[in-house]
Amino acid sequence: MKFRYFTFIIILFLSCNNNDEKQHAEQLKDIKKKELIFNNISKNWKFSYNLPNSTSNSIINNWSEWKSFNNELNDKPKSSIGAFQKKAKTLSKKSAELNNNIPLKFNKPEIKSRIAVLTTKLNSINLFINLQDIPDQKVIVLISEITLELNSLSNQMDEIVRKSEIPKEEGEIDMIRMSDTARAIPSSTIPVQKIKQN
Repeated sequence: MKFRYFTFIIILFLSCNNNDEKQHAEQLKDIKKKELIFNNISKNWKFSYNLPNSTSNSIINNWSEWKSFNNELNDKPKSSIGAFQKKAKTLSKKSAELNNNIPLKFNKPEIKSRIAVLTTKLNSINLFINLQDIPDQKVIVLISEITLELNSLSNQMDEIVRKSEIPKEEGEIDMIRMSDTARAIPSSTIPVQKIKQN
């Protein structure tokens, strides 16, 4: 009887040790995987894009949301994946705020649409980086796409400035005003009589 009891305790002890070793091995594997994901994201977290030209830059100089967004963009997280998660959340919020107080010259559909695309891509990074199993390759692809969108936004600002500096031809301003349907003269309210056909 004692022998059976002793054998049972030894088997139980060995199985517990075996489970602990398996759990420990899985934890180490999980830590190494998270470390690899962190290193991949950290290595590729670069948003280098062409800055707007000096004229465009002088226009956006007082756009506080743009400055705040760029400061967040250039401040790279360093410590952990949690720091990247916080940064993604902040960037997502800051990009949505870019629609506030857009300088009048740039308050156009072509700028707003680029901001919307940029916000969507930053929201995607925020989503992916907060998953339990982070798809680091998708995050890296989105980082490069965001850089392209930032270049597109910057180029669009420069294009708007360039077009505004082209001198207007004589009478062009009047033509533009005349084509504006909101400024058109309302039609007279003379009733049209129906002609009866026999």
